[in-house]
Amino acid sequence: MEEADIRDALRVIIDPEIGKNIVDLGLVYDISVERGGVVRVSMTTTTRFCPASDFLREAVEVCVASLPGVTETEVQLTYEPPWTPDRMELA
Repeated sequence: MEEADIRDALRVIIDPEIGKNIVDLGLVYDISVERGGVVRVSMTTTTRFCPASDFLREAVEVCVASLPGVTETEVQLTYEPPWTPDRMELA
């Protein structure tokens, strides 16, 4: 399992307020794959008190945990650096 595989899988998660996937929005800051199938994801939301924060964090946990070879998933919400529209990938 590689970071690119996880990033691709996370594209199915749509931010309910914006209607775009969390990867292209730039909400996923970092993905690390450690020995033994442990995956850690650092992500943010568009605002600190986003009402979809819990939904998005849980969706990432479920998505990553369902991937082959993943034995443990940890998702950390961070607001440093703050998200801005400049983080969005243009398609």
